[in-house]
Amino acid sequence: MSAPYLKTFYKEETLPALMKSRKYKNAHQVPKIEKIVINSGISATADKSVLTDTIREMSMIAGQQAVATKAKKSIANFKLREGMPIGCKVTLRGDRMYDFLYRLVSISLPTIRDFRGLSPKMDGNGNYSIGIADITIFPEIAFESHKQRIAGLDISIVTTAKTDEEAHELLSHLGMPFRRPESSAA
Repeated sequence: MSAPYLKTFYKEETLPALMKSRKYKNAHQVPKIEKIVINSGISATADKSVLTDTIREMSMIAGQQAVATKAKKSIANFKLREGMPIGCKVTLRGDRMYDFLYRLVSISLPTIRDFRGLSPKMDGNGNYSIGIADITIFPEIAFESHKQRIAGLDISIVTTAKTDEEAHELLSHLGMPFRRPESSAA
């Protein structure tokens, strides 16, 4: 089995480009993507079929089995008890991570209506998070079979970059469609 396209692109194109632009002396100094965490929350009062459907859909999107997340403590105002399922998550590493990122950047994000790019804001530690409001942008999810409920995803891309600028340059080289900062018009 051959390596994913984006992993090969990182090794052959991105790594040398970042070494040259940032003047790194060693290839191990170049930031890389460590993992991608996909998370989805559901209503605590929802029935079990909603959780099952969410886990099934997220597993199809990620290409890896999702796990249910449970409440850590009880909150009476939300009718939430400790141990109740409140969502699901998947952590992708290695080849599956590169495959998912490639499908996200090249197939799913361009299908968003009136898409003008992603916000260039990072978290301050070189990581990047995206909120997807509708999971039907992924080709794995058939619009007709998708239940009419609000189903969103949070996607966190964790990098080894030490600064936001390094992470932004890494993700830009890998094809992340960042919005250009608005320039002040005179």
